[in-house]
Amino acid sequence: MDTILEARLHTQQKSSQNGRETSLWSSGFGMKLEAVTPFLGKYRPFVGRCCQTCTPKSWESLFHRSIMDLGFCNAILVKEENTRFRGWLVRRLCYFLWSLEQHIPPCQDAPQKIMESTGVQNVISGRAPGGAGEGQVPNLVKKEVQRILGHIQAPPCPFLLRLFSWALLRFLNCLFLNVQLHKGQMKMVHKAAQAGSPLVFLSTHKSLLDGILLPFVLLSQGLGVLRVAWDPRACSPILRALLRKLGGLFLPPEANLPLDSSEGVLARAVIHAAMEQLLVSRQPLLIFLEELPGAQGPRLSALGQAWLGLVVEAVKVGIVPDALLVPVAITYDLVPDAPRYAHHASAPLGLWTGALAVLRSLRGWGCSHRVCVRVQLAQPFSLQEYTINARSCWGSRQTLEQLLQPIVLGQCTAVPDTEKEQEWTPVTQPLLALKEEDQCLIRRLSCHVLNASVASSAVMSTAIMATLLLFKHPKGVFLSQLLGEFSWLTEETLLRGFDVGFSGQLRCLLQHTLSLLRAHVALLRVRQGDLLVVPRPGPGLMDLARLSTELLPAFLSEAVGGESQVLRVGGMCIRSEGNGSLPHACPPPPPACAVRGLLAGRVPPEGPWELQGIELLSQNELYRQILLLLHLLPQDLLLLPPCQSSYCYCQEVLDRLIQCGLLVAEETPGSQLACDTGRQRLSAKLLWKPSGDFTDSDSDDFEEAEGRYFRLSQQSRCPDFFLFLCRLLSPLLKAFAQAAAFLHQGQLPDSESGYVEQLFQFLQDTAQEEGFFECADPNLAISAIWTFRDLGVLQQTQSPAGPMLHLSPTFASRDNQEKLEQFIRQFICG
Repeated sequence: MDTILEARLHTQQKSSQNGRETSLWSSGFGMKLEAVTPFLGKYRPFVGRCCQTCTPKSWESLFHRSIMDLGFCNAILVKEENTRFRGWLVRRLCYFLWSLEQHIPPCQDAPQKIMESTGVQNVISGRAPGGAGEGQVPNLVKKEVQRILGHIQAPPCPFLLRLFSWALLRFLNCLFLNVQLHKGQMKMVHKAAQAGSPLVFLSTHKSLLDGILLPFVLLSQGLGVLRVAWDPRACSPILRALLRKLGGLFLPPEANLPLDSSEGVLARAVIHAAMEQLLVSRQPLLIFLEELPGAQGPRLSALGQAWLGLVVEAVKVGIVPDALLVPVAITYDLVPDAPRYAHHASAPLGLWTGALAVLRSLRGWGCSHRVCVRVQLAQPFSLQEYTINARSCWGSRQTLEQLLQPIVLGQCTAVPDTEKEQEWTPVTQPLLALKEEDQCLIRRLSCHVLNASVASSAVMSTAIMATLLLFKHPKGVFLSQLLGEFSWLTEETLLRGFDVGFSGQLRCLLQHTLSLLRAHVALLRVRQGDLLVVPRPGPGLMDLARLSTELLPAFLSEAVGGESQVLRVGGMCIRSEGNGSLPHACPPPPPACAVRGLLAGRVPPEGPWELQGIELLSQNELYRQILLLLHLLPQDLLLLPPCQSSYCYCQEVLDRLIQCGLLVAEETPGSQLACDTGRQRLSAKLLWKPSGDFTDSDSDDFEEAEGRYFRLSQQSRCPDFFLFLCRLLSPLLKAFAQAAAFLHQGQLPDSESGYVEQLFQFLQDTAQEEGFFECADPNLAISAIWTFRDLGVLQQTQSPAGPMLHLSPTFASRDNQEKLEQFIRQFICG
């Protein structure tokens, strides 16, 4: 009876708590708040400048400081002023009239031009492999060319485009609060379009809606019909037919046949001709360089690289003298749910499935908050200029096994002076048909452009809120304190040159953000006039972790520096109380997990933060620790531009740590002051060198770094900020460490997918035990397995059942497995 009464009382308390929480959400947190929607402000950092090293001429052109002050526009806000007509009837039909006034250029003769192209004619006449000269009738080859061309594209239908634009405009206004676009960025793109070269937009990929939203935004800004390179695996045949009528492009399945296949040769000739005709007609093209976030696999899209290879080849052979590449970034407060779940389904997204998803979104519109969207257009740059300058930045590279395995096993301590070669994106057959040098150019170009797109992405309010709740206040925080923390992190983001996609009154902005995150956040009234914001424990923390990754690029340099150098100082680990108080020192972990930090053994384990600032850190030691972590982290996460060497990045990390106040330069007794240049011999050697030019003559510069020392800052804010930076990379590094601990438990040999399932199940079980759900992500499991494969921990062999993974002989021993785990854990904040 007592048990029944206790259970009933617990149920009543839980129901009462849920009722109070629902009341808090519906009443605006019980505070008097002005209803101000988070629209963008006018003054923001102007992001998206192109690389000055690879494209210096493009960096100088298409830009003027006056465009920075042009402000923003809402691309889905169409009023009477956007049409040529005026009146009360126009105000009610402005969407329809606006869609009728959009200019859609005709292109009915495109199939004929493709059929008459040189490459296709060579195949038809038999002058190329796979043509009629190899036993095929020319008429049959022509019909096959027409069939393949029908699979690739179709002439856009003006009536269908206008009807779809009208319906899409109404749908977007119901789904989104606004779709913001910077007028200055749009002015740069318009100026580039007037130069006479075709525009190729290379975008990030957050949702299946991107392929519909971005063409609509650019059409509304007067750039014409955008041709979108879609993934044929994500759409059903009926949906592909509709998208082709709206300007979609699809790679034919025959293009992925082997190089010696006649059908593959014919399909690749047709797709090359279609791309050449598209560029000659100066139709804008949209290519997604990034896989969807939910897709398990590499971040860089193999299909996107294949389409980019077609553009590079057309410019190389002189079909068009040049093409202007425009990095694009799109960010959402929250990615719409329906398209995301449809993408994860086993079957492709169908027309009726998409229609049901639209109806579901419209039905939920009245009971949920609409989200904001931000579209960023970076500075266009010349493909021809990049091709000429980028080849001079290529140097020797080594595999991860050559770079890190001897250091992990303790066989050597010196880090090789070379770059890491790591390529996870599979190479498609259209890319294999090109020369090896061109393949390398396309892979590095795609990485460079994706880096530019990510760097220009706006940080949304949900990403800042998820980061604060996950890494700074995992046990909860008062709403009054959260106001200051949110403002602080926003300012820190802006100071690092990253834009944010929101503005407005702070309390209203927090209400909007927490309402969007209500599935992952609980509100508790604990005292009069204040609320406690607590992240809901459980697997929902993975969603917060995914949102927080949008903020990681802004703090990546400091996070790498903090993780690699001073996470554990003298065997100490830094722990926060979760209530905003300064962290304190706690005893070191067991010896198996202890970190060989830079100051290990110099400071007593029980020493406070002040004692850590006494010890000096050599610049060479800092460089070494940064390089070790750079080599360990996946290239898909770092996205380092190929024109920047690792040593340049090391110096950038060190500069960031000094700028943010965590490190202070220290002059050692008897050494020359850093600011004293009077006694330096200018005639002995030049004091300047080209950026990124690290040859043998640069070794003297690093020898000079031996006399440079730093110490930890003693400012009161440093411990808390230090811990925050350290936690940003903790989900990935903890997943790597748990993967190393799982090596002796895993059932090997096994297929890659089978071992991913094993490791993911282990991460889930560990998360249930430890309560750390952020690393229980299948994508982190895949990254760990691929990194271990590159490191030589796992080896892949062919078998009748397919490729199989097994432990390498070097790491078959438990001792070497523990060395690997210890190497990884030295970068983890406890």
